[in-house]
Amino acid sequence: QVQLVESGGGLVQPGGSLRLSCAASGNIFTIYAMGWYRQAPGKQRELVATIGRSGIRSDSTNYADSVKGRFTISRDNAKNTVYLQMNSLKPEDTAVYYCNAVSGLVNYWGQGTQVTVSS
Repeated sequence: QVQLVESGGGLVQPGGSLRLSCAASGNIFTIYAMGWYRQAPGKQRELVATIGRSGIRSDSTNYADSVKGRFTISRDNAKNTVYLQMNSLKPEDTAVYYCNAVSGLVNYWGQGTQVTVSS
């Protein structure tokens, strides 16, 4: 079992920045990759960014086209934490952001953190 706890969401003005954190605990050595997804009201959950486990292809990353150049995913293995640095935020980035971890065939999810971009 893997437990994920997100933090760092909030209200920010357009053009502002936020950093989300996701702390993993439990059977973390089985985690293959981690990432961030988001879900806006009335929409399906969508991928934001993923990061591969160091040692396979060290910190390989993947981003949705809508966030490329604005968001950066990173990880601190010593703290078992993944971050999402979000810059130049837009109102359309408003959503609940979920942390994801893949372990074998199992997807684990955090409880979600709300990000609201509004003036």
